Amino acid sequence: MSVESAEAATVRWRFDIAYDGTNFSGWATQVGRRTVQGELETWIARVLRLDNPPKMVCAGRTDAGVHARGQVAHLDLDEAVITDGGDDLARRLNSVLGGDCVVRRISVAPAGFDARFAAIWRRYVYRLSDAGVQPDPLYRYQIAQLPADVDLARFNEEAATLLGLKDFGAFCRHREGASTIRTLLELSARRVASGPTAGVIECTVRADAFCHSMVRSLVGALLAVGTGQRDHEWLVAVTERPVRDSTIMVMPAAGLTLEEVGYPADHELGARADEARALRDLSRS
Repeated sequence: MSVESAEAATVRWRFDIAYDGTNFSGWATQVGRRTVQGELETWIARVLRLDNPPKMVCAGRTDAGVHARGQVAHLDLDEAVITDGGDDLARRLNSVLGGDCVVRRISVAPAGFDARFAAIWRRYVYRLSDAGVQPDPLYRYQIAQLPADVDLARFNEEAATLLGLKDFGAFCRHREGASTIRTLLELSARRVASGPTAGVIECTVRADAFCHSMVRSLVGALLAVGTGQRDHEWLVAVTERPVRDSTIMVMPAAGLTLEEVGYPADHELGARADEARALRDLSRS
């Protein structure tokens, strides 16, 4: 159990969450807009009869329209608030959240756990249909449509050149004081062989962390090469630029899903969180 001593003892709780992002304005709370964080914090406060909504921290702040199957978040509550484990709270929340957000599990977090900083990787999948593939209409809000044919062999060949520790500033929206250095662990595309999404292309992107719009920009750049609109030299040139490149297409939000977040062994959580909080610098890597 993760118990922190302050004025009152608190317990850190881990939330495993899934949601259809279609009708959400992203994860982060925004005044006057329906967001995942806003809905969860509001209903947790109501269900637990708290004076003020608790503050949730998530592993990856998804944009408007982006989905999640494996989002992870944490919040700290006075130890007296939940005394019978998290199952009852999860059940009560799911009865009021509206169906497009589901709390899969609530559990006491181990010592050192931080949903954001203790994570060692996040895995996203971008789904799209290219020319000649008409996706099942039941999946229309999870699959983007591209009017051209995609050469997956070329896509994957170019994707391999982007792996590793790099400055991905060309693929990210600038944030003052934020680093764009990331370690890209996996980037590849395949065509689904069977089932209701047969023929759909799934682009898997896994990294230690992502900056804003990075996944959709990486996929957009590789699709430009995979459809013959751009060549290898263009990709090399834009990748070397330290700031966002306007020639890179940012793919629509609807095709993107946060599938999974990875964490180290419990005894390594605290050290990982400390490491992740440090501003990254290629010269020190």
